[in-house]
Amino acid sequence: MGKLKLGPLVDDKPVKLTVELPAAVHRDLADYAEVLGRETGQPVEEPAKLIAPMVERFMATDRGFAKARNALRERKIPSTPPASESS
Repeated sequence: MGKLKLGPLVDDKPVKLTVELPAAVHRDLADYAEVLGRETGQPVEEPAKLIAPMVERFMATDRGFAKARNALRERKIPSTPPASESS
């Protein structure tokens, strides 16, 4: 069996977010949860718990997003004012 892109889920303090998924995507998510549970030996009781790590992985591997994010951060960082001269 091939290696999945996700590993065991990390327990972290969640932020509540409600999303609607097409039925086919939900079925795929449930199937993914079952396969992941078999591969890791840790059953995934709620397939919705996979959404955050999947989105996180997607963003972490999106090169275009990384470049755009770096450019965005560079614009947000204020330039350091020149040091004032002492008299």
